[in-house]
Amino acid sequence: MVITVTVMSFEVTETPEPSAPNLRQARRLVVLGDSTAVGLGDPLPNRGGWRGVGPLVATALGIEPDGYLNPSFTGARMRCVLTEQLPAAVAHRPDVALLIVGMNDTLRSNFDAEQIAADLTTIIRELAAVGTTVVPVRFHDHGKVFRLPSSLRRALTSRIGELNAAIDGVVAREGVPCLDLDRLPGAYDLSVWSVDRLHPSELGHRLLADGFAGLIAEAGFKIPEPVSLTCSGGADPSTADHVGWLVLKGIPWLWRRGRDFVPYAAVIMWRSWRARESRRG
Repeated sequence: MVITVTVMSFEVTETPEPSAPNLRQARRLVVLGDSTAVGLGDPLPNRGGWRGVGPLVATALGIEPDGYLNPSFTGARMRCVLTEQLPAAVAHRPDVALLIVGMNDTLRSNFDAEQIAADLTTIIRELAAVGTTVVPVRFHDHGKVFRLPSSLRRALTSRIGELNAAIDGVVAREGVPCLDLDRLPGAYDLSVWSVDRLHPSELGHRLLADGFAGLIAEAGFKIPEPVSLTCSGGADPSTADHVGWLVLKGIPWLWRRGRDFVPYAAVIMWRSWRARESRRG
């Protein structure tokens, strides 16, 4: 008897693994905003100027020198970015734009949250029109860092709340990433603030850069060189620097801003007093 054996063959097809995301290489970066965007608080040695968050993010992204632009300046408000910095930024046609501005607006008597929101919307849309991913910031409670009388602190906290609400609305409508400074690790540690308590220290700028880099990566860009949180290359302020800033910068700054901001703080105090009296009645 002959037995016939049939051998059946099976073709095994391997399921391909999901491909890694197709990350983009950023070639051009622009930094817009106020003195924090300039880099104040992170001085280079031998009075070599400021470094700060911009160059740190540029290094992380692998941006060449001719691809980096920073038209920011001290004292800038949201409207300054729109009218004085945005044209150069749009002409640069960046892949990524960092926007650090708004704190100066909170300290002025003509603060207008609706106008700030409108200006921010225009900034984002004009940059998006040339293919830019814009990353603005929302702010921490600076009254926890910069020591102020309780009434001024309450007023500043209230203003920052209005500013953040305006920024949040625009970010949600435009669908852009936003760096929340209140949630940065160590945001309220004194080590992340410079001598003036107004600007980040070198460590603070590195934390900012690291936060921006994380959001930029989530937006689909390569980060060839992650931001290091180890301080190096900056200049540590001396005791003379502390005293010099207080006398030459700090007190005059408080005087100028106080004249503009105190009337608003007085209104906050009045409303608070009226509310307490109403509850007692």
